[in-house]
Amino acid sequence: MIIYADNAATTKLSEKAFNAMLPYFRECYANPSSAHFLGQKARSALRESRSVIANCLNAGPNDKLIFTSGGSEADNLAINSIASYGIRHNRRHIISSKFEHHAVLHSLSELEKNGFEIELLDIPEDGIIEPSAVAEAIREDTAGVSIMFANNEIGTIQRIEEIGRICRSHGILFHSDAVQAVGHIRVDVDLTNVDYLSFSSHKFHGPKGIGGLYVREKSPVSPLIYGGSQEYGLRAGTENLPGIVGTAVALEESLAHLDYKISQTTAIRTYIQNEIASIPSVRLNGHPLERLPGNLNFAFDGVDGDSLRYLLEEKGICASAGSACNSSSSEPSHVLKALGLSDSLCKSALRLSIDESLSIQDAAYIVSSIKLILSELWD
Repeated sequence: MIIYADNAATTKLSEKAFNAMLPYFRECYANPSSAHFLGQKARSALRESRSVIANCLNAGPNDKLIFTSGGSEADNLAINSIASYGIRHNRRHIISSKFEHHAVLHSLSELEKNGFEIELLDIPEDGIIEPSAVAEAIREDTAGVSIMFANNEIGTIQRIEEIGRICRSHGILFHSDAVQAVGHIRVDVDLTNVDYLSFSSHKFHGPKGIGGLYVREKSPVSPLIYGGSQEYGLRAGTENLPGIVGTAVALEESLAHLDYKISQTTAIRTYIQNEIASIPSVRLNGHPLERLPGNLNFAFDGVDGDSLRYLLEEKGICASAGSACNSSSSEPSHVLKALGLSDSLCKSALRLSIDESLSIQDAAYIVSSIKLILSELWD
């Protein structure tokens, strides 16, 4: 038996998306930039897929959707665009938070080496950034703000609409890394007031190696990759048409009956949450309610996290400590450190990220397995 509880790292490609991609590998394989009829057929599929994804995000008719290699590139593109705008307007202050994905944090760190002042907001114990903290940090020389929609390790959902409204009232650019949110909760780019929003297909049952950056009308974009005129001339390189088609199908499928999926996943998550959090010396990381439907993150006092995950794997349960991007690092999670956890508690962490396919029987098996393993480790 294998139970997959690591959907925050990646999801299984949906069969519908897989089947939709197949013709664009072997039949309609032409370059969408080619002028002949096969190229134009490919271009039509590209245009249709872009329209589907834009509709799923409620993008406006003059907004842009730039396809990238994934969420990390989209984050980099957004941060680079904010920085370039800041240079042109003599604004070299950027606000973000201490528990952003490293695609954002490392991009900001590079900017700091080149004269930008980066202000990383502290994270409250519940993992929810107060919009007032963003408002208080804004200065006359602030170029932009980057706050993630939902955290990839602890699942807390930020008050993006309020933060976006604050940024808009001050006339500064706002980016949100929504890689963990898109396809799992409602993400409406119009309501949230974002100028840039990143997403990645493999987080919502689409293919790996494809994602995108939503860009609001008139928001500046400074390319990272130069070359051809693809993607409005803002991201050179032949488009990954099979991936783009698969992304459109997977996102549309993920949003179908979304309220039901959220309800189902939240019910299973709540069962696991209540069972595990009631164990003495166990800490739930992040807000108990304002979190993604399928995300749970626990710390276990006095437990070696690697041992816990290894023993779960022996029982056929796939889980993780946190971000798959940093799984090879021995450093404590920067997300959990930002919440104030000690190094030992950080290294005891277990992230369970589930979707609507997890049955209550599987959830019960996860719970009983964790309880059994903890009794052995604490013995």
